[in-house]
Amino acid sequence: MRASLLLLGALLAHACESASIQKPLLQGAKEVPKEQAVKAIGKGKEQKRPLHGRFLHITDFHPDAFYKPFSSTSAESACHRDAGPAGVFGAETSDCDSPFTLVNATFQWLNDHLKDQIDFVIWTGDSARHDSDLQIPRTPSEVVDLNEMLITKFTEVWGKSDNIDDQDPTNDFTIPIVPTWGNNDIMPHNIMEAGPSWWTQKFSHVWRKFIPEEQRHGFERGGWFFVEVIPRKLAVFSLNTLYFFDSNTAVDGCADKSEPGYEHFEWLRIQLQFLRERGMKAIMMGHVPPARTDSKISWDETCWQKYTLWMQQYRDVVVGSLYGHMNIDHFMLQDFDDITKKTAHGNTFEEDAISRQSLMGEGMTIQSTAEYLDELRAGWASIPDAPKSMLQSPEPTSRKKKSREEQYLEKIGGAWAERYAASLVTASIVPNYFPTFRVIEYNLTGLETVKSPADEEDIVDEQSESAGPMIQSDLDVQEHEYESNKKHKKKKGKKKHPKDPKFKVPLPPSKSSPPGPAYSPQTFTWLSYAHYYANLTRINNDFHAIFDLQQMADDDYTVTKHKWREGRHKDKIPKTPHEGILPFEFEVEYDTKNDSIYSMQDLTVRSWVNLASRIGNYRPYWPLEDVDVDQDEKYCGGNSDTRSDRSNKKDKKKEKKRRKKEEHRRIRELWSTFFRRAYVGTRELDDDLHDDFANESGKP
Repeated sequence: MRASLLLLGALLAHACESASIQKPLLQGAKEVPKEQAVKAIGKGKEQKRPLHGRFLHITDFHPDAFYKPFSSTSAESACHRDAGPAGVFGAETSDCDSPFTLVNATFQWLNDHLKDQIDFVIWTGDSARHDSDLQIPRTPSEVVDLNEMLITKFTEVWGKSDNIDDQDPTNDFTIPIVPTWGNNDIMPHNIMEAGPSWWTQKFSHVWRKFIPEEQRHGFERGGWFFVEVIPRKLAVFSLNTLYFFDSNTAVDGCADKSEPGYEHFEWLRIQLQFLRERGMKAIMMGHVPPARTDSKISWDETCWQKYTLWMQQYRDVVVGSLYGHMNIDHFMLQDFDDITKKTAHGNTFEEDAISRQSLMGEGMTIQSTAEYLDELRAGWASIPDAPKSMLQSPEPTSRKKKSREEQYLEKIGGAWAERYAASLVTASIVPNYFPTFRVIEYNLTGLETVKSPADEEDIVDEQSESAGPMIQSDLDVQEHEYESNKKHKKKKGKKKHPKDPKFKVPLPPSKSSPPGPAYSPQTFTWLSYAHYYANLTRINNDFHAIFDLQQMADDDYTVTKHKWREGRHKDKIPKTPHEGILPFEFEVEYDTKNDSIYSMQDLTVRSWVNLASRIGNYRPYWPLEDVDVDQDEKYCGGNSDTRSDRSNKKDKKKEKKRRKKEEHRRIRELWSTFFRRAYVGTRELDDDLHDDFANESGKP
């Protein structure tokens, strides 16, 4: 109650203090009254909606009711007090959270531009502010209120006016919306114990509009569930990655049967097998991604091992995987060759966990994320390049090239790169950089006449008949095993490695089954994505007379171990804070469909492997700036003498070096573009950072 009053008081204070510059805020974090929702949505029964072949991935809102425009972005103030450069729509490139004006403007833009163009929403968590202000500590009720506030915003855009008061909460939306836990959606942040718990029971009610009724018992046990976003065709699995999260000290990986992570994977194995038998496909979604490099890890290794094994064994079912949390736009590959022999035979032990730094939570600096991206690049350097003859076709094309092509295919797992799985990470709404979301386009072949699932009145009954009884019976068995093992764990001493497998290894695809949509173009294959962002520097328009957007390399972006980022405008105060705010809008930063830099034909794993290989070709000791022929020949080990009387042999050598220079230029451009897009255009691969990478590589 105290937190709700505190939240309401903050909202009213902000509304009074800055009414002339902020859009109207919600009058609290609870659901809007029925009459307001009906007015926002429109009266009358909605029309049947055909599928569009697109869905929205949005993540990390971090709404903050205490955000104060033109306050300080320092760590002590957190955009809550004192004078400073905090913008009306957020303090871009800082560690401040999102003002409600940004949340409201985002949903208004979605309503105006995307409402009727997508089939479902994947919402990957962190729907409450960070607990970063010592003067205003978070409370459990505030965390819940902020989540409910965002549900209200989703209702205003995609709610059904005619179902607003019926007895079934799961048919209140025109399209499915699938949420998941963020590490800041609980208290204390990062720490989530095995359920049932106060949090899982509370969110079972908060998310009652999204969780199928027959899965609420399982959700209260572990916070996981799935939704058939296209009935009998496609399901989205909301994974509770907090049980995999290396920073969650309340649990201990996924190896022991008493751990919720172990049960999570057992549940996932059973459900994916059901989908395989029903001929359905699945999308994995979660908050914390399975990052795993030499110095940084986000999941316990035993969980990463199982996840990667599951993705290998169910590669005919899983279409793709989507995550948030890290705030940077990028992707990662899971290499099936990294699955240990013990894991492949059902024996994953806690002792298998590898010791790494866990830096994927709050407090990551610009430098640490840059090092992480460079570690990804260095790891991708081991992926072989596709022969040029295979860039347009995955199959060998000629006898002459067959030997080399076959060697390449053997290294990547065959014609469809089935040695790997890909996980995509979308940047955040909270403006650590610029607010961002992604719209993914998928193959609709054979689904042209299928209607949106929200239009099918019997969707709940169909899911109960097709999956409910099996789900419940298996959960009962798991519950018995879970409780007995939990008691056994308390009694026993040091664990001994059993001779028999500790878990059941998922069945692989049938040898006669074709590659799944993640690998071979077919129905549900992801074709492309459009990456949207809101340029707050332009929209806030606070420093247009002082700063140029191109001059972003200020003190905030120097190499530093300081964990709080104050933003590019730190220590500055707008001269005319109430004038010049521009209309809020999202624009496309890039679209892989027509992007000449990434040059991806589709979003199959083979395309991601090819992109990773090309990024991995870059070497830090190559110069960033364009160089002339003489300089490039020096780097390429050639001769700089280019006199016109050279022999034909020398001319050919010069042409070869020219082509080599052009190839280096394209590789530099690709790596720089990948790096810049990771930070949503707010950070360039500058000379200082480039030199750091070069020094670490041991090259001059």
